[in-house]
Amino acid sequence: MQRPGLVRWQGSCVVAVEAKICGLTRPADAELAVRLGANRLGVIFAGGPRQVTLDQARAIVTAAAGVPVLGVFASQSASEILSILETTGLRGAQLHSSGPHGRAAELRAAGFEVWGVATLDSPDSVEQRISEARSGADLVLVEPRAADGRGGHGIALSAPLVREVRSAMSGGRWALAGGLRPENVADAVRLGGPDLVDVSSGVESAPGIKDPVLLARFLEIIRDVRPAQ
Repeated sequence: MQRPGLVRWQGSCVVAVEAKICGLTRPADAELAVRLGANRLGVIFAGGPRQVTLDQARAIVTAAAGVPVLGVFASQSASEILSILETTGLRGAQLHSSGPHGRAAELRAAGFEVWGVATLDSPDSVEQRISEARSGADLVLVEPRAADGRGGHGIALSAPLVREVRSAMSGGRWALAGGLRPENVADAVRLGGPDLVDVSSGVESAPGIKDPVLLARFLEIIRDVRPAQ
């Protein structure tokens, strides 16, 4: 099955924007996301209400039926992450900057996909944090910084920051996360032009529980909306 995505222009070519459904805790939600056209899925090993067990992650990987599932990690070492990836069948890791340096290179050398994370709070921080997140990574995920210094709180990235990121990531693959919902994702993609959008709380009825209506609407918009020219 071809994964649908938002079509955008890159030069003279049309490129589909992909969607990752993150914070999954139930195999049934993974199955639904795949059936509706999600390109990637995500599970959390970084704490919080969406944290999964190894058994949950394995079940979600099975339910994904070949669609890549990534794990989200914070302070774990490369060896700890590798053990989890190999035990569960996850295809890669999303690495937050609080962890040890050098993890991305080790994970990529082992054949796993790696996403670096840039958590932003001001235009002045964009280039430095993207540079740090980009080191050794296949893709950079960009999200807003909350009051506790972390991302993942359902807060949207401001328009000025999105514009700065678009400029800083010219020629590089990146994902937009933070506060995305069915009612704002089309505008966010038109403004930023990311390669991928990452959503969790914006398609939930409770933490870790995906809402079928919101999920279907979000992925329908990603599939059908067209960029401003």
